[in-house]
Amino acid sequence: MPSPDLPPSAGIDTSTPSIARAYDAALGGKDNFAVDREAMQELERIAPGMKPLARENRAFLGRVCRFLAADMGITQFLDCGSGLPTADNVHQVVQRINPEARVVYVDNDPVVLAHGRALLEENERTRFAAADIFEPHDLLNNEIVRAHIDFTQPLALLQVATMHSYDGPHPDQVMAEYIDALPSGSFLGFSQFFDPEDEYHELAKHLQKGARSNGVNIGNFRTRAQIEPMLAGLELLEPGLVYTTDWRPDGPRTRPRLPAYHLHVGALGRKP
Repeated sequence: MPSPDLPPSAGIDTSTPSIARAYDAALGGKDNFAVDREAMQELERIAPGMKPLARENRAFLGRVCRFLAADMGITQFLDCGSGLPTADNVHQVVQRINPEARVVYVDNDPVVLAHGRALLEENERTRFAAADIFEPHDLLNNEIVRAHIDFTQPLALLQVATMHSYDGPHPDQVMAEYIDALPSGSFLGFSQFFDPEDEYHELAKHLQKGARSNGVNIGNFRTRAQIEPMLAGLELLEPGLVYTTDWRPDGPRTRPRLPAYHLHVGALGRKP
């Protein structure tokens, strides 16, 4: 049964799809409109598996956060491009392991600001900062970020399904500014749309073009050679930069890999 439309908010265009709301629709959330659900259906038509891929990316984020909180003892998380709240947000994952863990969410999408901000600030150890994640200097010096993240101690920076939305030059330089600011022993959780340069290359091109013509810019599909410089200065933990579905899965694969699963990769890196 389709989700009922959420009440429109001032300043939000409900006649065109939003990537944040389309992602929410794929996750089974309620903060979306018919136009967003239709856009996601079209993406699913172009590349079967796009809807479950959204859930797979969310599961990747959860596995990364559980590993960092439980195995690495990380107690502070900076979640860039947090998007709309859904089941198992970062603070819910890590605070089940360590109730003292701190999480700062960052986003500047008006949809998130209107519908998600209050829900993400669920307790005194969760905060929301309105900032542009593609302006690292401004974000890293944001008053809320500085008040709640201690940059003298190891932290987890999360850039999960964010950097493919960056359309400017030199995404590696954007990431380098973030990585340079991390203290030793910190981690970067990262995922982004991928051009595998194999039999799925044309699918990546078709999906990117189809999404933009459909009004949902899902971002840039980058090759491995374009992604690896974005992770420079980090030691990638095993299994390295792989399909997000293959990053430390909770169990063996029991079903064939859907086409869209070939178009998304992730990694977890540690700053020495």
